[in-house]
Amino acid sequence: MNGDTLQERARARVQELPGANLDHPFGPDWDVYKVRAKVFMLMTEVTGEPIVILKAGPEDSKALQEQHDDITPGYHMNKKHWITLHPSGDLQTQLVDDLVTDSYLLVVENLPHAKRPVDPATFGRNNR
Repeated sequence: MNGDTLQERARARVQELPGANLDHPFGPDWDVYKVRAKVFMLMTEVTGEPIVILKAGPEDSKALQEQHDDITPGYHMNKKHWITLHPSGDLQTQLVDDLVTDSYLLVVENLPHAKRPVDPATFGRNNR
């Protein structure tokens, strides 16, 4: 998946996530996606390639990095809880969709119940 396609795919998936919105708190070079003011995805090309940065559980993060050359620790983020998707390799559309959704749900799970746009225990689970 090339860089434009990677970022387009991630952007398209965000459009399907209730309560998700785009912000630019770090300037025009960074697209920052939030749910209820909490960041779950960032996109930029400041590294020289179009990358997508996502939240991931520590165990998932480690496993994904071992399984995919184009998934590395989160660029400028906590390396244990964030991953970076690079456009150079074999990332499949479904994996990108799943990783964006998982990142979103990790943030939603930590929101107060009244602020959750979806139930993280059931959202998106019926189509996996």
